[in-house]
Amino acid sequence: MKHQVVGYIRVSSVGQNTDRQLAGVALDRVFEEKASAKTVTARPVLAECLAYVRAGDTLVCHSLDRLARNTAELLGLVREITGKGVTVRFLKENLTFSGSDDDPFKNLMLSMLAAFGQFERELINERRREGVAAARARGRKFGAPAKLTPELCAKIDALLASGASKRTTARAVGIGEATLYRYLHVAATAG
Repeated sequence: MKHQVVGYIRVSSVGQNTDRQLAGVALDRVFEEKASAKTVTARPVLAECLAYVRAGDTLVCHSLDRLARNTAELLGLVREITGKGVTVRFLKENLTFSGSDDDPFKNLMLSMLAAFGQFERELINERRREGVAAARARGRKFGAPAKLTPELCAKIDALLASGASKRTTARAVGIGEATLYRYLHVAATAG
């Protein structure tokens, strides 16, 4: 059986495009994952890819962050893959790892690049959290607007008190029956 060149592509969201990741690389098979995940266990396509590759194959990834989300996971994956006799190539960083080559400089580079990537993600998340907190402090609301305003609740109470059915009441005020039942449940438990 001939050795294969296998590509692994991952994008964080369905809207992102995978075309550029391994463009121009001759591949025998491509595994494409469109999911955001922080661990390998939540990425079934990666698990399938790891089960597929055999000794002598080469696994090609666009960059370190496409294979793993943190330093420990990346180091573990590269060790697991190269331990099977599979070579791992990262195009963006121009790094290649194989089980036969135990180059301390490459291992140091891999650790450093993965750590910088993880650090960058953590900084982005911290800035995002700070931005959300600042926006909330300025009175910014997040999420969908509440369907039930105090005026709408008063109208619901009046319709039900006049004998209207729950279905008729929900339709009359323009909400779903489930929303009406949630309101009635909360109102009943509140007092």
